[in-house]
Amino acid sequence: MSRTVITSSGNELTSQFHKRFGRTEWFCVFDSETKESSFVKNEFVNTKRSAGKQAAELMYKLKADKVISGDFGPEAKEQLEKRNIQMIIIQDSTNIQSVVDRINI
Repeated sequence: MSRTVITSSGNELTSQFHKRFGRTEWFCVFDSETKESSFVKNEFVNTKRSAGKQAAELMYKLKADKVISGDFGPEAKEQLEKRNIQMIIIQDSTNIQSVVDRINI
């Protein structure tokens, strides 16, 4: 089983891809085995400090293998690397469905 998390501005597949990992409003969790997507609200979006670090810890709890975002801060990178969670950076202005379609080949 492989779980990929995608940063999202909303909680639907039509929502826009969000380019800032720690400051995204939602995480889309795509399960490559079941082909299902679910959304988890980012509780740390308005945290004053260490939003990326806390979001990275959430990725571990969500059992993510990969995270797709436009940017990862240094604390987030450190935590994700420590947990062996792959980081994929894309710069497209696209929606979540388009990203899911690309990884669901």
